Amino acid sequence: MADNADRLQELASRVRTPDVVDAMGRMHRHRCHIDDLVSPTPGRVLLGPALTISYFPSCEEALPAEHYTFTRLFAEAVKDGAEGRVLVMAGNGHPEVSLGGGSKLSMVAARGLAGVLADGRLRDFVELATHDFAVYCLGQSAKWGGDVVTPYEVNRPVVVSGVAVRPGDYVFADVSGAVVVPAPHVFEVFEEAGRVARTEEAFVGGVDQDDPAQP
Repeated sequence: MADNADRLQELASRVRTPDVVDAMGRMHRHRCHIDDLVSPTPGRVLLGPALTISYFPSCEEALPAEHYTFTRLFAEAVKDGAEGRVLVMAGNGHPEVSLGGGSKLSMVAARGLAGVLADGRLRDFVELATHDFAVYCLGQSAKWGGDVVTPYEVNRPVVVSGVAVRPGDYVFADVSGAVVVPAPHVFEVFEEAGRVARTEEAFVGGVDQDDPAQP
């Protein structure tokens, strides 16, 4: 298992998100890319299989706050494994609302996750940048979001910015954006992404060597 993870990390180190998106386009042709992300750690690359927490509109009667807590649902999400995984937080139509912040997401660091992809805003960018994981989201917020959305269920398929994410799908994100790759095909996709990257490099190299004086 460790050998597979090392091999995937090696393949991923040679590509960017656009390369993986192009590879997915050649092989699967469904929407897989997520744009307009920001990060408190923009130089870090995020890669790992997804765990999911889905948020619903807050309702004290239907979703009592003492039961539907981030702490309890996070513990449930990681009970079968946390190391190297990506916590995907789905806001379900609330992209302007905070889904968490430094205090809650310190649990991500404590359990050894690779990082977070949030379909909404996050708080405390300065604090998040001190942790050893990668974070990508739709923006920063100063306001708590619990009066609008509540963490509701874990490890179910979710939709993030129009992209389906199933538990176990691989999330790859860098400064260019994010892409979601079906787990059964992750090695094939990253190998194809490597070929895409090499083709792009060869093309740019050929342009650089062109003699502008030649007709």
